[in-house]
Amino acid sequence: MADTLMKNLERRFGETGPLALPDEIPDVWQQLSGRTSIRKFSGRKVAFETLRTLATITLTTPSKSDLQQRDIIIVQNEETHRKLIDILASGELAQPWIKEVPSLLVICGNNRRQRQIHSMRDTPFVNDHLDAFYNPVMDAGIALAGFLIAAESIGLGCCPISAVRNRPEEVSDLLGLPDHVFPAVGIAVGYPAETPAPRARLPLDAVIHTDRYDDDGTAKHVDAYDERRTRLEGVVWSKQKTDQYSKPERQKFGTFIKARGFRLD
Repeated sequence: MADTLMKNLERRFGETGPLALPDEIPDVWQQLSGRTSIRKFSGRKVAFETLRTLATITLTTPSKSDLQQRDIIIVQNEETHRKLIDILASGELAQPWIKEVPSLLVICGNNRRQRQIHSMRDTPFVNDHLDAFYNPVMDAGIALAGFLIAAESIGLGCCPISAVRNRPEEVSDLLGLPDHVFPAVGIAVGYPAETPAPRARLPLDAVIHTDRYDDDGTAKHVDAYDERRTRLEGVVWSKQKTDQYSKPERQKFGTFIKARGFRLD
């Protein structure tokens, strides 16, 4: 078990440096170290009861100040599923692989409920600023991680879908999202038809800091990482990411968020 974990970590990061491993490696460590996003699925849909169970487990994850500012929409209706697929898999930032996704969920950030509670309790909502948006984003991100861990532990494959923010107005209209609720991330879920090897990650010395942030070695770390990614996966990571972010992407998402009633100052 420890050998498998170390093999996964060394593939991910190259040199790992000192690690303290318990005598019995937790299953979740093995799962996380070897996880990978799945974009090719069998045609079999995941049962609604299974998805609802996973959503339930997901919502036990931490929430900022117990505010619970996230919701999960399980896309069950076939017409809604088809329309959402059409939105995500078409347009300038289309992701064609989504066309074959058997089951979809959308995690939403929700600051509406907090405002409703203030109104119910006749209490002014005084924190109408960036934090009112940021907290639901964090809650949604935590929920995403929880769902991936829960689903993959029972043999399902998943892939986060940021494309719900490509055309957020259309996604929101389709799912009936009101003001102060927004699509944070989608999740593709299904039974894997193909499981790619885990992707290598940036070296630990580039991303783990002790006491103070230090990026003096960024150029060296990125060059070494590019070499390792090229060797393992045929990908020059820095070129791939600069090419990706040299094209305009989601430039109107902030406008959309403001139109949904959020202030970002």
